[in-house]
Amino acid sequence: MSRMKESGAGLAARFARGFERLDLSRRLAGVGPWLARLVEAGTQGYPPETKRRLMILNMIAYLIVVTTLIYAVQQTFLDYDRYWPIIHINYALVVIIAAVPFVHRFGPVAAALLILVSECTALFALTSYLGRESGLHIQYVAFSAGAFVVFGLGRLWLVVPSIAAALILHLLCWFWFPQANAAIGVEQEVLDALYMQAAITTFGIIAAAVFYAFRLAENAKAETDALLRNILPDTIVERLKAKPTEAVADTFAEASILFADISGFVPLARRLGANETVTLLNTLVTMFDALAERHGVEKIKTIGDAYMVASGVPEPVPDFAARLARMAIDMQDAVRELRASTGYEIDMRMGLATGPVMASVIGRQKFSYDIWGDAVNLAARLENTSVPGRIHLCPVTRERLGDAFEVEPRGAIEIKGVGKQDTWFLIAARAPAITKSA
Repeated sequence: MSRMKESGAGLAARFARGFERLDLSRRLAGVGPWLARLVEAGTQGYPPETKRRLMILNMIAYLIVVTTLIYAVQQTFLDYDRYWPIIHINYALVVIIAAVPFVHRFGPVAAALLILVSECTALFALTSYLGRESGLHIQYVAFSAGAFVVFGLGRLWLVVPSIAAALILHLLCWFWFPQANAAIGVEQEVLDALYMQAAITTFGIIAAAVFYAFRLAENAKAETDALLRNILPDTIVERLKAKPTEAVADTFAEASILFADISGFVPLARRLGANETVTLLNTLVTMFDALAERHGVEKIKTIGDAYMVASGVPEPVPDFAARLARMAIDMQDAVRELRASTGYEIDMRMGLATGPVMASVIGRQKFSYDIWGDAVNLAARLENTSVPGRIHLCPVTRERLGDAFEVEPRGAIEIKGVGKQDTWFLIAARAPAITKSA
């Protein structure tokens, strides 16, 4: 009798606690397609999040079926004449829970309701036969946490009644089934073992449910934080988290801005087609993003085939111009490597300017960290008047770079909104590259 059925829901919760941590489809793919089909039974057509929950319910159902069937068979051979009511309850539970995958067709909560109702009923019946000292009825306490996990916060209209029903059943078991009224006489050591099993199951389910809830919250927080850091600079993310209602608006006395654009991109894209064009751009931008990380500069945005990056924002650094100059040189090297590997005739025009800028987080929906000012406008115009394969510098940038870089005078050119201005082409770095510290 010490092997008497521990609640199938309790054992299932232990399994689900570990199983929930994994990507179910990926995990099962390594076990075998037959098991994957078994777990996914009845979940087709549901959204990914719902499907994941239903797959977990399927695994819970299968575990309940297996464990309950084992207990029923054991009890059959142990003392059928004495425990036949409990044996029949277990067999009935096996049949009902085995239907869980087929019940998904009736809605996303149908299977959860079936499991909860059948388990509640089974616990009540088992307590009536074994008495309240068996402790089976304390497992109803776990429904206060399990209902939230099974149904989610979006279905409080199901959660609240489930908890209320479990509470009522728990109290009824206590008052209706004292040991003197137990239908089956059971030895005290067996009752003690049953109570211990019920307590462990109840504590395990509640702990698993709380862990599950906190893990979901932590995962959501981590995903949101990662998404924000992909959109905004890290320091800006920290400022927004510390003071979410405070606007981000900064002025920088001096920063460097680089615009880069693929020359002849439109006819190239027309010739390549959508798929190859996207592949090419993605390859190029991915290379540039890695260079931005390496040189410690801030990618601002991409617009089609144009790439904008800044140095000295959102955190001022003393070598802002040199960092961006080295990145520009590496970007040209990356374009040459890509041209050699693909055979595509691609070149980039670049414009690099230095001056005061303003920066802010713009917008409430699809927001972005953006910069503007005279230096930004000048960098864009230097790029427009540059030559394919060359990096066009303004006078201030040339001055900030000093003797650390080799440059080539271009002479005075007319720049819209600025007038005639002496400009230079950046050739190479004379000093060793300084990469972003870890």
